[in-house]
Amino acid sequence: MNPFEAEQILKTMTVLHDSREQQTDQARRRYKAFGVPTEKAVLDYGDYTYNVTLPEGDLYDTTSRIFPKCVIERKMNLDELAMCFTRERKRFAAEMQRASDHGARIYLLVEDATWENLLNGKYRSRFNASAFSGSLAAWTVRYNLVPIFCKAESSGPIIREILYRDLKERLNNGEFEKRMDKTTSESSL
Repeated sequence: MNPFEAEQILKTMTVLHDSREQQTDQARRRYKAFGVPTEKAVLDYGDYTYNVTLPEGDLYDTTSRIFPKCVIERKMNLDELAMCFTRERKRFAAEMQRASDHGARIYLLVEDATWENLLNGKYRSRFNASAFSGSLAAWTVRYNLVPIFCKAESSGPIIREILYRDLKERLNNGEFEKRMDKTTSESSL
């Protein structure tokens, strides 16, 4: 794929948000901050991914369950993340394992959080700070998880930038050319 073709594909990027995400005013502000179209879809894991139009059609069919290669799992704060490592640990681990099984890169974006607040127990959960940081560190290795802490108002541009850069890298590395070649060879059978 030449750079011109890649640039044309990048211009078609849409951010897909999981259909289970609550449609709050804050979510709508986040979508607007993406600066690209958004669409609701059923993601098997994660809260956000991208879709693009390749020469042979859309990357993902949004009418069926999607198993993306890059996702952003968003948490509104350390308290919500703590719940994922305590009461909802089994469900959260199963979701992370599904993503890992599909070779997905997972960005864990936690709003209104810092490592300093996590390490110093500055959150409402009773989850021990040492156990919390240990769980997060272990999961970064176990599930290819990349933790990102930011302010809530920054999450929209950060989500968009991560998804855009992942897409651009995949285009530059020829990952979608392999898919296009496979589609072409299957249709000629």
